[in-house]
Amino acid sequence: MDDQKDRFGDKMNDLEKVREDQWAREQDRALLEKMRARQHLTIHCPRCEAQLITQAGGELTIMACPNGHGGWLDGTALDRLIESRK
Repeated sequence: MDDQKDRFGDKMNDLEKVREDQWAREQDRALLEKMRARQHLTIHCPRCEAQLITQAGGELTIMACPNGHGGWLDGTALDRLIESRK
């Protein structure tokens, strides 16, 4: 009888672990969705509020104001630019 109780306890522990894993997967999924949504946000010029447009030139991609108020690089593009100048 004790053996059956131990196996039942083991099964309950396994069930708890499965539920924790399911919860963690759901949290990860929600976080990924939130991050993906952030990537699709539009970025606006700080001067005139126009939506920035993406311009590619060679290996660099910049976000530029269509009204000529400037251009912006992300961290990766900036690193590439610095490396190409070395």
